Amino acid sequence: MKNAYRPVLANRVFRRLILGFVVSYLGDGMSFVAVAWLAIELAPEATAGLWVGAAVASATLPGVIGALVLGRRLRRLPAKRLLLLDNTARAIFLGAVPLAWFAGVLTPPLYVVLLAASSLLHAWGSAGKYTIVAELLPDDQRLAANSLISSLNFGATIAGPAIAGVLVTYVNTALVIGIDALTYVFLAVILLRTRLPDSRPAAAPVDQAAARGGFALLRSHPQLLGLLALTWFFNFLYGPVEVALPLHVTDDLDGPGTLLALYWILFGAGAVVGGLAVGALRRLPLWPVTVGIVIGWGLTLLPFASSTVPTAATIVSFTLGGMIYGPFVAFSVTLMQTTSPPEHLPAMLAARSAALLTASPLGTALGGPLTTALGPRATLGVSGLATVALGVAACVALLAARRTRTGQDRRSPGRRSPASVKATECTANQNNREKS
Repeated sequence: MKNAYRPVLANRVFRRLILGFVVSYLGDGMSFVAVAWLAIELAPEATAGLWVGAAVASATLPGVIGALVLGRRLRRLPAKRLLLLDNTARAIFLGAVPLAWFAGVLTPPLYVVLLAASSLLHAWGSAGKYTIVAELLPDDQRLAANSLISSLNFGATIAGPAIAGVLVTYVNTALVIGIDALTYVFLAVILLRTRLPDSRPAAAPVDQAAARGGFALLRSHPQLLGLLALTWFFNFLYGPVEVALPLHVTDDLDGPGTLLALYWILFGAGAVVGGLAVGALRRLPLWPVTVGIVIGWGLTLLPFASSTVPTAATIVSFTLGGMIYGPFVAFSVTLMQTTSPPEHLPAMLAARSAALLTASPLGTALGGPLTTALGPRATLGVSGLATVALGVAACVALLAARRTRTGQDRRSPGRRSPASVKATECTANQNNREKS
């Protein structure tokens, strides 16, 4: 492992950039707690759920819009300029939040507008970041570099909420968002002071032409279309959790910001442990485990629905939920990679990215009115029950498909259906890869 990362870290320019990335990741980890908490502080009690949902959604949903509609204007810009534009927008609009707070003019609508403006270019900034890394390092070092960046991002989701929990409880919530703005200033300064290779335009966050072709191909592959539908609804049903959990802490438990931070710290730690543990197991059946993750995550939300379950038990359950939730992306992507015809895989992955870009933000937007109507406990419980139902429906669909293939094979023992042949080929290819 050290040998894989040593050449990457030996690159002086990459070391400077990674420092900026780590600082900005840490700021985002802090904002993960502070965005919802400040919305609770600003909003009237009767409409707190709506404003928390709007604030959390505005921190992500405009990025989806920017990725889909700004391609004509931004796709020709160099990657470095895209990243600088994103950092500048984040710094200006997030930095305006504490300024408006201390000036006494920060209202819930203004807060939502500032968050939305700060996130509009974020998907393009991310595309620019990974393009710069690809330009900076040779092919054989890019996997290690991307893995290092991803791991540091996960680590920030553990450390950031821990710092934010203390600051929102004992100092000031708006100040936390101001600190996040400063982390983007720090990254922008590093970019300006670093001489990078001649930067080409960054790959668009969503390849819309490829995505359209991928959707057309998915219609002729029901199993893959079902996988995409399962993944979309799984992410969609997760969205309300980000709204309901902060309100559960304040309304149901009358707890401090440190308690909300504890939930997310342990969830993030569980996700890291679960992802690493499952990644080391090479012989797990992909479809059963993917569906099992959906059902397992839903079950870990059910204890929140009961007022008799102690807080410690829901903390343990949420930690377990992180361990279950963490490996889902790896399994769903691997399933698509294994099942897709190799020549169609890029288009299908583009369609997957385009579809999933909207799932969690839309679920978060729904979480506001849902929490207002049902309350935080019930919203968490409903999200859990709906997720379990989704997993059960996927199980039924899988069994029905298997019985259909078995019936077709029995009726035509000498001539198997194309779907059955394809499934056998994919299984054989997977087994060969495992043996090698």
